[in-house]
Amino acid sequence: MDQPASSPLPLLRTALHALHIASGARMVAFAGHDMPVQYPTGVLAEHAWTREHAGLFDVGHMGQAFLITEDGAFETAARALERLVPADILGLSPGQQRYTQLLDDTGGILDDLMVTRLGLPGHQHWLYLVVNASRKAQDLATIEANLPAVVTLRRADELGLIAVQGPRAVEAVARHAPDIAGLKFMRSLDLPVAGIWCHVSRTGYTGEDGVEISVKNADAPALADLLLREPEIRPIGLGARDSLRLESGLCLYGNDIDTTTSPVEAGLAWSIQKRRRLEGGFPGAARIQRELAEGPVRRRVGLRPEGRAPAREGTEIMAEGRVIGRVTSGGFGPTVGGPVSMGYVETAFAETGTPVSLMVRGQALPARIAALPFVPANFFRG
Repeated sequence: MDQPASSPLPLLRTALHALHIASGARMVAFAGHDMPVQYPTGVLAEHAWTREHAGLFDVGHMGQAFLITEDGAFETAARALERLVPADILGLSPGQQRYTQLLDDTGGILDDLMVTRLGLPGHQHWLYLVVNASRKAQDLATIEANLPAVVTLRRADELGLIAVQGPRAVEAVARHAPDIAGLKFMRSLDLPVAGIWCHVSRTGYTGEDGVEISVKNADAPALADLLLREPEIRPIGLGARDSLRLESGLCLYGNDIDTTTSPVEAGLAWSIQKRRRLEGGFPGAARIQRELAEGPVRRRVGLRPEGRAPAREGTEIMAEGRVIGRVTSGGFGPTVGGPVSMGYVETAFAETGTPVSLMVRGQALPARIAALPFVPANFFRG
């Protein structure tokens, strides 16, 4: 039963909460946590700074966990997780990371997550998971309930998570951990950063180059303070995080993906490797294999409204005098210099350049289907 409105649950705080307050952040409730939405410079300045330099994001509200096998065999953990996700986990090499989705029996998306095979000697049979803050309780319970007896899920609530994103991000962080300079996209290292032990992966949620750093909560404030002393790095809030990910065509769970969407509809088929496509063996495999073969009835697309009015979540998408879909995310794209949106439309209307109308405040505004991402990705692939 939901908590009564008169006695809301207290908001949780990440390890960097005091830093946000000291930095003048405007705080908001997000996924049960008290989080910074922006700092005194504002969302537009924070967005531009991240695109041009480097931003530090507190993502300590995300869920972190490990899958550990009693028999010490990586294959045991990998095959256990493959029963729940469509990615090729068995094919991960030490230190490699993959993006995937936790699926229900219909092929709907319960959540999206990152899965890493640890590269640290003695721990290469461990899988490290990062799930969304709003879904972590449900995700971890679902995974745990479906594991064989020889695989254990260990929640890592003692860990915080810091993302440093932007074209100067790795350069700045590497001053404190030179080995990460050569780290490639979707690879990870376990190493000290300025003497603080961390798990560092070259990934992020902005479309820019950068790293995500898992670190003990007790060490997170000192590490963040150290990194913010670098001239390239400034603190960035949730507002700019959302505009950056939208321009980069990245899905937000609960908006662009949920249990009503499949990975194929969402344009995430690239995250399902060939072996899994052929073998199946994950929830909803029959639907996903059918959509891969025949195509889905709808697709996630980009939308470029004409003019300056943004089309936000829930906006109807019209063509040929009828509703053909809805917007799932939308707003102003600071780098693009105009409004951008994403949504789902019937496949017949999904081709780039197709004219559509967006029903904004009772008016049909012209728009066109646009290719995703709106801003090219700048990941470092070596």
